[in-house]
Amino acid sequence: MSAKFPTVFIGHGSPMQAIEPSRYTAAWEQLGRTLPRPRAIVAVSAHWYTEGTKVTAQAHPKTIHDFYGFPPPLYAIRYDAAGSPALATQVATLLRPTRAHLDLEWGLDHGTWSVLKYMYPAADIPVIQLSIDGTLSARAHYQLGGQLSALRDEGVLVLGSGNVVHNLRALRPDSDAAPYTWAQSFNQQVKTAVLNGDHELIIDYSNMGEAARQSVPTPEHYLPLMYVLGLKQPDEPVSIIVDGIDLGSIGMLTVQVGTAI
Repeated sequence: MSAKFPTVFIGHGSPMQAIEPSRYTAAWEQLGRTLPRPRAIVAVSAHWYTEGTKVTAQAHPKTIHDFYGFPPPLYAIRYDAAGSPALATQVATLLRPTRAHLDLEWGLDHGTWSVLKYMYPAADIPVIQLSIDGTLSARAHYQLGGQLSALRDEGVLVLGSGNVVHNLRALRPDSDAAPYTWAQSFNQQVKTAVLNGDHELIIDYSNMGEAARQSVPTPEHYLPLMYVLGLKQPDEPVSIIVDGIDLGSIGMLTVQVGTAI
């Protein structure tokens, strides 16, 4: 390939997006039609937050319903994509000297399948997940993302799934709830920095003040963005696929790095 395969960060939002289509899920569907068909997918989901780095290595990963108190139809969803033990081994090799444990217990959590069910509803593309090591800094995750660059030369989609703004304690339950001012402010700062290529500001997000503190009370939903930005090449285009604040305090920003090839 003369150009690298695109890489994408998706703001996945509430699990209810999986059964309640919205303008966000419509954008994910369109993205699946617009992107070249990947050979495989490496998903970095906010919902696999671990001590140490792990990568799923099963041939047939299970669908994980990692949430509680939601309607029964949500628990009935299965995303039966194949795994790829060979790709898992390749990812572990690329991440050295960081040791990535080949995991046979996890599967595909809702940070992955709630998005992929719209992008690739046939579930006919192999998918593995890479965990987020909670002991590492944002900069370390950014650097790990960069180490996966070779995958983009092989038709592999690296997909980060989280939310730039993610404060569950501040949720407003109405679907049309107005966003908090701090959520809008931080989301806009990050979006502007993404478009301007100011990765240092995004990595050191705590320097953005009180809006950052309220928008990122815990880092797991923010960190998948580090992997996608770490993969960006100089002069590579960046596109905003969809944006918005859901339920007052959940950022739905979706970013594509690279163009269709």
